Amino acid sequence: MLATVCVSMTAVWRGKVRTLLPLTRRLTTDQGGTQPPPAGPLSSTPDSQPPQRRTRKDPSGCSVFLFPGQGSQYVGMGRGLLKYPNVKEMFSVAEKILGYDLLALCLQGPEEELQKTVHCQPAVFVTSLAAVERLHQENPRAVETCVAAAGFSVGEFAALVFSGAMDFAEALYAVKVRAEAMQKASELVPSGMLSVMGKPQAQYKYACLQAKEHCGSLGVEEPVCSVANYLFPDGRVIAGHQQALDFLQQNSRRLQFIRTKPLPVSGAFHTELMALATEPLREVLRQVEVRRPEINIYSNVDGKRYMNENHVRRQLVKQLVSPVKWEQTLHEIYERTQGQNFPDTYEVGPGKQLGATLQKCNRKAFKTYANVVVSSAYDD
Repeated sequence: MLATVCVSMTAVWRGKVRTLLPLTRRLTTDQGGTQPPPAGPLSSTPDSQPPQRRTRKDPSGCSVFLFPGQGSQYVGMGRGLLKYPNVKEMFSVAEKILGYDLLALCLQGPEEELQKTVHCQPAVFVTSLAAVERLHQENPRAVETCVAAAGFSVGEFAALVFSGAMDFAEALYAVKVRAEAMQKASELVPSGMLSVMGKPQAQYKYACLQAKEHCGSLGVEEPVCSVANYLFPDGRVIAGHQQALDFLQQNSRRLQFIRTKPLPVSGAFHTELMALATEPLREVLRQVEVRRPEINIYSNVDGKRYMNENHVRRQLVKQLVSPVKWEQTLHEIYERTQGQNFPDTYEVGPGKQLGATLQKCNRKAFKTYANVVVSSAYDD
């Protein structure tokens, strides 16, 4: 049986007032959430306006949005957003697409369920876009003057929805497929991710090579160990076979690592071990509508702007098996001539992790940073 839900949302994100047209879609899913919402024209409603290209602006005096990724989730996120327009509707749509109550999972847990890849990626995606609703209500100018955005890993999907490149429901379905495929790939071999803070003389690629040689000596076939996230100067996340990560921790002092910490994730994301996940994501991206972003959106793969819809599709798939070049992305966004003002930066989503990386990459840009609170004891 097909369940049809039509969500009409207003007040954000396109044109001068940026109406929330990407979320005004007719969504068709089955009860288990196994079929994607069909691509098609935007619903024709009195509030709908033809999409208009925004005039490119100098980022000086404008705003930049940063959307967090997996790892930023926590039980209770979203509690501070429910009183804002459209947020409950967004979670209602999510329940239809995912086949479970995402809002209850965000608010009440249990934590071990929220931490699972298949749950936390949709949770961070929806909560981040709900945070935009809060920002629009409290500081509409920040939304209206946003000229650039970037998202960390799955956060890139939220950035693309915000930019008008994808519609909320279709992007959420793609995130669902992505998360399930990544979880499945993670279960093939023992693997993980390791946060590393290194000394200036640390050689990360050489360390990974040594770790792979160690894996080979243990009989591991085609060992994988590589930098998965470039976070900030001397800050990396390395991912691969568990034996390789164990080697790095056991030899951290010799490898010039100051600190290592295993991350609570299920697999080696953004490495070759995610190859199995690429085809499911490629296929779902063929089914959904993708448009050229209306503002500058930067790809994790190379830190460069998306140029067109085909570029978006290619890079989102490539991102699964490529390192997240977040440090490079921040340099690309905030590069400017001496004396030029920096934009206001908003982290829209759970946590302040992207703000911490911005502070380490560009202290001047961080001076105009703020995060949008997504949970509050005063917002029940």
